[in-house]
Amino acid sequence: MMNVIEIQSLDESVVRIFGSLTEAQLRNKVEFGSGIFIAESPKVIRVALDAGYLPLAILCERKHIYGDASDIVARIGDVPIYTGSRELLSQLTGYTLTRGVLCAMRRPSMPLLSDICRDARRLVVIHGVVDTTNIGAIFRSAAALGIDGVLLTPDSCDPFNRRAVRVSMGSVFLLPWTWLPEGVGELRNYGFKTVAMALSDDSVAIDDECLTREEKLAIVMGTEGDGLPHDVIAGCDYVVRIPMSRGVDSLNVAAASAVAFWQLRVK
Repeated sequence: MMNVIEIQSLDESVVRIFGSLTEAQLRNKVEFGSGIFIAESPKVIRVALDAGYLPLAILCERKHIYGDASDIVARIGDVPIYTGSRELLSQLTGYTLTRGVLCAMRRPSMPLLSDICRDARRLVVIHGVVDTTNIGAIFRSAAALGIDGVLLTPDSCDPFNRRAVRVSMGSVFLLPWTWLPEGVGELRNYGFKTVAMALSDDSVAIDDECLTREEKLAIVMGTEGDGLPHDVIAGCDYVVRIPMSRGVDSLNVAAASAVAFWQLRVK
């Protein structure tokens, strides 16, 4: 049975999770165990539900309860559905909702690094990437192009950031991921050769046969501006470049990741 609740005031504490709480505050909502995150748009919410994520509350324009979100409403049982006018919801959240629906969901416990590495052959390490759009795009490409898992250094953007989730179109729910505090050298313990995507004098082209012969590869992607730190590059087994034309020196990290995932996929 639907549990629809009309929002009477922006001061209601229960709806603060959709508007006034920061991403860090959402991560640390201890009353929800490991914290919560916000999924935006019916498509993204469906992907999350299909992947087994637990909904806690929905914020939805009235018209979408029986429209674009009707199948979601039917799936969530008595989870509260907070509703109001488009104007009121935009005032609450500070932005116009994509397709008029947000869903607060419980963050899962992080998998162990050993569990992600056990059966994987291709991983991506996201090193210090803080742009939410790039994080979402990397996850989407990784899910589509044969990457088995994602590892992030602690200074990278949280993949459960609302915008990152939306840009990924829910791909963050399709791949196992966790944080990598010990650095890329840890991956050698699991049989991986590491590939630094960087420009250097000793780099090899991304289509070099020595790369595709490797059984297990971890592709290390750096920040949008400075790229990978020199010590990280020096500690990797390979330094790899994408050949460029017309004097272009580099690609955006999201574009470069898609090229790398496709070229270095298991064939």
